[in-house]
Amino acid sequence: MTQDLARIRAFVQVFDSGGFSAAARQHGRSKALLSKYVTDLEDYLGVRLMNRTTRKLSLTEAGEAYYREASALLQQLDDLDATITDQTAEPRGLLRVSAPRNFGESTLAPAIYEYLAKYPKVTLDLRLEDRYVDLVDEGIDVALRISTLADSSLIARKIADMHVVVGAAPDLLKQHGTPKHPEDLRHLPCIIDVNLQGQSNWRFIEDGKTISVPVNGPLRVNSPLAARQAAVMGLGFVILPSYLAEPAVVKGELVPVLADFLPTGQTLQAVYPHRRHLAGKVRALIDHLVAWFQSHPVS
Repeated sequence: MTQDLARIRAFVQVFDSGGFSAAARQHGRSKALLSKYVTDLEDYLGVRLMNRTTRKLSLTEAGEAYYREASALLQQLDDLDATITDQTAEPRGLLRVSAPRNFGESTLAPAIYEYLAKYPKVTLDLRLEDRYVDLVDEGIDVALRISTLADSSLIARKIADMHVVVGAAPDLLKQHGTPKHPEDLRHLPCIIDVNLQGQSNWRFIEDGKTISVPVNGPLRVNSPLAARQAAVMGLGFVILPSYLAEPAVVKGELVPVLADFLPTGQTLQAVYPHRRHLAGKVRALIDHLVAWFQSHPVS
């Protein structure tokens, strides 16, 4: 059985690598041994799997069918081996994580760094950026996103509940009064964060239904931190993630308004590509973050 698997694996490796020489270099085997394994496999099956020339290697019709099934079988075996290994082995290796910049800097970083201290054999590549990241194309193991899952090619696990705050500086409220209903914002100065979904159409909930209120004001900016600073300086009302609003609220620089109309349901999610086997280092990170945010709830 072991010899049969070696022959099957050699066949798949040779085709995946584009030839015998490339496969030998990539997998540390001799070209002669790989050639022998593939020939033995063809002799055993009684059919040619590969067309070989000095310049090109291609699969026969039988080879294409055998390759599809063989590569899937080997992937299942590798996943099974990895699953058993991950149950007993300490997480290790390079872990690539993506997260929004401001959330990463203000809230996520201490949780991530505690994970690194807990698992010193993991090396972290933490990418904080406010653009949509394609996990598969960019080789990201897991992304932390504040949203609802839209991409059906991904799997998500909830980490924590999130919410937003609408607020304004005390002096601005003295000048314009406290809004009693979201529609009041139509006639009040607002700071527009263009990163926010809907941008200048702010969403609220009334009687279980979503209402959209168009707002305007003296500033459009692509940074929630800059939007917060503008609001603190009295330039307008602002809508912010709670983890960014809370420091200014605690200091009395911003006063929350319209709390009864704010939408709920947004969550912090760990998002990762569809895979039969979830790497132990990724599972350990997700479990760690769930526990962390249970003991360190987002404001």
